[in-house]
Amino acid sequence: MSSKTSSPKTKPQRPSRATARLAAVQALYQREMSGDTIPKLLREFHEHRLGRTIEDAAFAPADADFFDDLVSGVAAREAEIDERIAGALAEGWTLDRLDRPMRQILRCGVYELVARLDVPRAAAISEYVDVAKAFYEAREAGFVNGLLDRIAKDVRE
Repeated sequence: MSSKTSSPKTKPQRPSRATARLAAVQALYQREMSGDTIPKLLREFHEHRLGRTIEDAAFAPADADFFDDLVSGVAAREAEIDERIAGALAEGWTLDRLDRPMRQILRCGVYELVARLDVPRAAAISEYVDVAKAFYEAREAGFVNGLLDRIAKDVRE
């Protein structure tokens, strides 16, 4: 009797919206730090980061169209988004008190809640809580959850 050795079939990875969200936060952070234009950022991320290998680290494929929409949409509607965030912060807090990565996480999350009605509210919030966990501890991830939920109740109901 012969025995078969089975090896799992490897599926090509689908472009991921989760990866696009993380990359969008990184691109917007880079924009705030460097002042790069949106076209330059999009080009750089498409050519050198999304789904690429950098310093032996392979990046998962990202949904490039979704990434482009997040980065461009946040940039185009930044004043409106920042106003919503500022309005949801506790008394005495300002947007400037938040560190740069946190501002970008919140901006992307609010943009999705306001402009991407194809994304369920709970999914958008959960995804940005996950992005926050990549940068912060549980307390900050909880802050992202609470603030985005507060804004979602205003813009989605």
